[in-house]
Amino acid sequence: MPIKIPTALPAFNALREENVFVIPVEKADHQDIRPLKVAIANLMPTTVETEIQLLRLLGNSPLQVDVTLLRMDSHSSRNAPPGHLEKFYAPSQKITRERFDGLIITGAPVESLPFEDVDYWDELAAVIDYSARNVWSTLHICWGAQAGLYRRYGIPKKPLEKKLFGIFPHKMKGKYTTLFRGFDDEFLAPQSRHTASDRDAISREKSLVIQSETAEAGVFIATAREGREIYVTGHLEYDPLTLDREYRRDRDKGLSIDIPKNYYPEDNPERSPVVRWRAHAHLFFSNWLNYVYQETPYNLEELA
Repeated sequence: MPIKIPTALPAFNALREENVFVIPVEKADHQDIRPLKVAIANLMPTTVETEIQLLRLLGNSPLQVDVTLLRMDSHSSRNAPPGHLEKFYAPSQKITRERFDGLIITGAPVESLPFEDVDYWDELAAVIDYSARNVWSTLHICWGAQAGLYRRYGIPKKPLEKKLFGIFPHKMKGKYTTLFRGFDDEFLAPQSRHTASDRDAISREKSLVIQSETAEAGVFIATAREGREIYVTGHLEYDPLTLDREYRRDRDKGLSIDIPKNYYPEDNPERSPVVRWRAHAHLFFSNWLNYVYQETPYNLEELA
């Protein structure tokens, strides 16, 4: 939440230059308050686990958030509990009849497929297209980021030499970027992917700004339209044991899988992983919600 102080106070400009949330008294006194409307297109096979992860982060804020869960009706889920999607999820077409402050599009285990070969691609593409004018800010995660970059800008994904898997250090390129308020100069985040969006294509697209990248993990966060489009290639939302479950699942299937990097103490899978990304995950999602809260029109019909 922003702090309300007079614009004449010396701290006002100093804090605003640091991108701290400050709001002029005269603006705050005339603000209308309502719950934020956030939709989640949950494409992960770990349906309930992903719900918990995202809702945990969205709930760590003083803002009231009204969440709508969206399903892809063109896809038959084999992993959600029977009847779960029908009971708690709305058809994705619902988004075409409403407007939202925010939308989250999750990752999905379909990296090896061309986008057009994903069975729900047309349905998801329609959601991405609709969000451009009817959602204030869309947060794309992992494959959801690759899908958004491809749909909006034609940016292809490329296979990595081997899976990027583990906890990796990331750095900010713009210290006072809205999404990074309160971040340390270096922060950790989980990565779990076999592909990456073409970095050169991202850098050539004038609408996109690379906000965080490193040589090892590549582009981590890119944005467009001053935060109305956010592309996150990793998984800040992951809970302490998500990578552990992925590792043991693939190992038990006999698949070639490395121990997740920087995750287990001394790289020993028999030891409990140490969580070192949770604080920044909460901060990132809080920053996103606060950005949406400050910038979205009170009347969503005014979105453009």
